[in-house]
Amino acid sequence: MVDIAHQAAINPASAKGAATTCALVPLTAIEPGQWRALAQRAIEPNGYYLPGWELAVSATARDRTGASALPAFDGSSKRLIGLMPVIPLWRAWKIPLPALVSAHPYGTLCGPLIDRDATIEAATRLLQQAREAGAHALILRDVALDGAALMSLGEVLGRSGLKPRILSSYIRACLDATQDGDVLLREALGAKKLKELRRQRHRLEEHGPVVFDVARRPDEIGPALETFLQLEASGWKGNRGTALLQDAGDATFIRRAVPALAETAQCEIISLRAGTTPVAAGIVLRHQDRAFFFKLGIDERFAKYSPGVQLTLELTRHLCTDPSIASADSTASADHPMINPIWRGRFAVGDVLIPLKRNDPMVALIHATLIAHGFAYETVRRVIHLLRR
Repeated sequence: MVDIAHQAAINPASAKGAATTCALVPLTAIEPGQWRALAQRAIEPNGYYLPGWELAVSATARDRTGASALPAFDGSSKRLIGLMPVIPLWRAWKIPLPALVSAHPYGTLCGPLIDRDATIEAATRLLQQAREAGAHALILRDVALDGAALMSLGEVLGRSGLKPRILSSYIRACLDATQDGDVLLREALGAKKLKELRRQRHRLEEHGPVVFDVARRPDEIGPALETFLQLEASGWKGNRGTALLQDAGDATFIRRAVPALAETAQCEIISLRAGTTPVAAGIVLRHQDRAFFFKLGIDERFAKYSPGVQLTLELTRHLCTDPSIASADSTASADHPMINPIWRGRFAVGDVLIPLKRNDPMVALIHATLIAHGFAYETVRRVIHLLRR
């Protein structure tokens, strides 16, 4: 059954004809120029599905390689108007049922790219491509539940009497970067907390002048990335073995992705130094008018000065003074203890099942299996958390 389900989602029945053979293609088959042009026209920004990032993830990143693509072209078959990186349900969760799942791009956002100038056509063709690939359902992981991409897919589904089904959801932090940064921080943290953070910063200055840096140019972003990688590996992520530098595939991915996006001004590395010593660094992606806070690394020898918080305060001011950025996605987990008190904006993110046929018993089976799988995963996660306490 595993082989049947896997092949059903990858190789559609030959009787459907030659047009079907393009329903699902290797991610590398998408012409990068077309992909970049679509990203510029996307109805909803997603820095993690930019070609420079997702191609690098799919090439070498741990447990994320070999993604395929559902492409949507306009009526002329020349203009790319939609793109959804996907993997079979079997690869995602070892569930032997005919469904496709959005490929996870390391960052927790998997909204597909849909052309704002052809939203309905793009959404319609993406869903049709999934059907022709043999899938009975699409599962979108970590999508904005009120986002324009999901709304476009929902509108097309509604015309066929279908609707998306939310499998799970949570609320995460975001930043309204149209506000004054200092005013925002004062309202979010209050005078007492800001006073304490200023005291910690003054203590940090005893180790040398505290400087906030932003590396953008391709020639400066390489050294800044290595600094970030060393900081991340030196902390708790290194102790758990989950730092990027600790896996050869992950290290190759990030060293390929960051310079690639820097070439198009879509990535920067922020850092905080005390004298000549880096104490915190982070990676920030940019797509259209939105920023995405990917990861943070700190030197835990300076933990009592809250270097991660100090860096995030500077990032907040930095983004709020940038007229090209309207908002920032923390891409953090729910109830994140560091970012939530600082970035007080909120939006809903979730996993969504997209049924592709009406009254399809296979969709019901896929839905029930995913709910059971999610319950089992959450139970195991809670047990592990208790054991680590």
